[in-house]
Amino acid sequence: MIETVATSPYDDQKPGTSGLRKKVPHFQQPNYVQNFVQALFDVVERPESAVLVIGGDGRFFNREVVAIAIRMAAANGYARVIVGQDGILSTPAASNLIRKRKASGGIVLSASHNPGGPDGDFGIKYNIANGGPAPEKITEATFARTKEIREYRIVSEEAPDISRIGEHRLGDLVVEVVDPVADYAALMRELFDFAGIRAMIAGGFRMRFDAMHAVTGPYAKAIFEGDLGAPAGTVVNGTPLPDFGGGHPDPNAVYAKDLIDHLMAPDGPDFGAASDGDGDRNLIVGRGIVVSPSDSLAVLAANAHLAPGYSGGIAGIARSMPTSQAADRVAHKRGIGIYETPTGWKFFGNLLDAGRVTICGEESAGTGSNHVREKDGVWAVLLWLNVLAATKKSVKDILEAHWREFGRNYYQRHDYEEVDAKGANALMDSLRDRLASMSGQRFGTLVVSEADDFSYKDPVDGSISTGQGVRIVFSGGSRIVFRLSGTGTKGATLRVYIEAYQADPAKHGQAPAEALKELIETAEAVGEIRRWTGRNEPDVIT
Repeated sequence: MIETVATSPYDDQKPGTSGLRKKVPHFQQPNYVQNFVQALFDVVERPESAVLVIGGDGRFFNREVVAIAIRMAAANGYARVIVGQDGILSTPAASNLIRKRKASGGIVLSASHNPGGPDGDFGIKYNIANGGPAPEKITEATFARTKEIREYRIVSEEAPDISRIGEHRLGDLVVEVVDPVADYAALMRELFDFAGIRAMIAGGFRMRFDAMHAVTGPYAKAIFEGDLGAPAGTVVNGTPLPDFGGGHPDPNAVYAKDLIDHLMAPDGPDFGAASDGDGDRNLIVGRGIVVSPSDSLAVLAANAHLAPGYSGGIAGIARSMPTSQAADRVAHKRGIGIYETPTGWKFFGNLLDAGRVTICGEESAGTGSNHVREKDGVWAVLLWLNVLAATKKSVKDILEAHWREFGRNYYQRHDYEEVDAKGANALMDSLRDRLASMSGQRFGTLVVSEADDFSYKDPVDGSISTGQGVRIVFSGGSRIVFRLSGTGTKGATLRVYIEAYQADPAKHGQAPAEALKELIETAEAVGEIRRWTGRNEPDVIT
């Protein structure tokens, strides 16, 4: 039986770059989830007999929200819901299912790389029919609807048991519970030379994958230890847990320190990788060397043709504005398109759908291609393995050869987490107020050539996004970018991106901190970070 339940609106249900994210107790407020899901159902386009994909990263409160979403889909006229067994679907696997099953969209439950548990973070994101995150016109319409909502629809019956694979009924709704790994693994087999990677591993190549007790554990075990024959134990922290084992599921130098330390040992494995809470980010490590996400994007774009799925070459590359310009150098040398977009994977969707680009990436450890409409951690690991198998070189050798050919973009991101939002916004306002007068200013040996607040006009649909981050570019191409992140749930996260290009191979061996020292000092001077945030140093450097 369908029930219409009276409710009152909340005023804080504005989706960010990756959906609505709050602390778990916030989502547990009366009707908080129901209001947002109903608002989504009220504004998204869907045909008759619409199909909806539902799944998440298994974090605390995942299963309860899956059940609510199923019951509300039944009451709102959906014909079929496809849900991962036990409510589990990595974000790229959900995107693949939406595309493969021609669903009208999907609800992805995740707060990505943010911590989980009863007091941790939770998130709800809607993906459209192309498999990608909802564009701003949908998120804005959803927010507007949440401010006026007065009722939601839900069936009174309980949701079916989602631990049993197969079809179930809930009124007129078919609830199809699927193996969360099967369709995704089948797609990976189409794209990569599994036989070549298998032979490399059988020949003594050693790897380690840290799933961080997050969603990719089952995917990694099935693909790396199953299909590719890596020894049992290659995948560590491979059981998804509601609190990610008490850890922070962000694959960076701080939270994946154990993996990095393991690869820095003289007798360490040849290759290491990690992925995040919902499986869309990646960390790549070679013996004795950590690959920056920006370099990883450039290397994969330059070598994608070595994988069967990209043997004909790539159409172009897209990167988020704060991501280093290493990928630009690949695109220019190869004569293919390069696009600079705001942060957020949704901005890549139109470019991918229009066939303008094949490979996309963000400096925040996200890389992907046109196989889905999300970044994809396991995909990135497999493409690296394919390149290693095809070239028979080490990660370090591949990186050094890449720098010799294209030059090296030294790059760091400095994160100031959970700072006072008022101070962080004042910092950004101060920078914007000074942009017009900044050109020509000298800071040590650095001279500002241009400064702006990045705006983007989508070349496909003409939509415009403004206020996407302050860019300060110096003569010679070095730059500093200041931006507030939209992925946190408490206070504000200030991100400062620092980049310098070095063409001389004799200087490619510098440590990033050394190569970027003057720029780092200049970032403090220009941004007045201590004044506005009270912080003397960043919480995380990647």
